[in-house]
Amino acid sequence: MRTAPRRALARAAAITVLGLGLVSCGDDDRTVGDSPAFGDERAGTIDDDTTNDGGTTDDDSDGDGTIEEGTRLTAFDTDHVALANLDPELLDAVQQATEAAERDGIELLINSGWRSADKQQRLLDEAIDTYGSIDEARRWVSTPGRSKHVTGEAVDVGPWDAAEWLDEHGDAWGLCRIYDNEPWHFELAAEPGGSCPRLLFDASEG
Repeated sequence: MRTAPRRALARAAAITVLGLGLVSCGDDDRTVGDSPAFGDERAGTIDDDTTNDGGTTDDDSDGDGTIEEGTRLTAFDTDHVALANLDPELLDAVQQATEAAERDGIELLINSGWRSADKQQRLLDEAIDTYGSIDEARRWVSTPGRSKHVTGEAVDVGPWDAAEWLDEHGDAWGLCRIYDNEPWHFELAAEPGGSCPRLLFDASEG
C-alpha cells in the first residue's frame, strides 16, 4: 500500500497557497490554501473545524451539490445530493473505508462529492478570475466535461488525519489519491487491493 508521510502532504498542501487565504488545520501547524477549485465549499481545505450535528444541510435551491460551511457529512449521509448522486460503487467503497477508519480512531468526512455541471462551471470561472488564465485555473479545477465530481466519480475528504489515513489504506477498496497537489481528492481508480496509478501533478494532467 502507498504511504503518505506528513511532510509529503504538507508539501502538497503548500502548493495550494499561492497567495490565497489560509485555513488552520487543527492540531497541526500546517496550513492549506482555500483552492478556488472548491469555491464556497469546505472541500479542499481539509478543515478540522467543520461542524454539524450529524444531519445534512438545507437542500440547495438548485440541488447543485454544495456542502455548506458548518456541515459535517460522512459517506452514510446519503440524503444529501452530494452523496446521493455518487457512483454506487464509489459510495460503497468510501462507506467501507469510513467504517475501517473509525475502527482506527479516524473520523472520515466528505467535504465534496457530486457537483452539477453548472456549479463546476462557476468554480472554473472563479478560478480563472483568481489566476488570470484558464490554463492556470485548470491546475485546480477541471472543466465540467472533464470533472469526475460532475460524473459522481470523485470525493474530497477531510480532516487532515482522514486524508492521510485514506491515502495510506484506501487502495484496499480501490480508492486512490489522484493529484499530487490535492491530498483530499480520491477516486475509485484500482481494483480492491490493487495498485493505484501514479500521481498526476495536478488536474490539468487528467
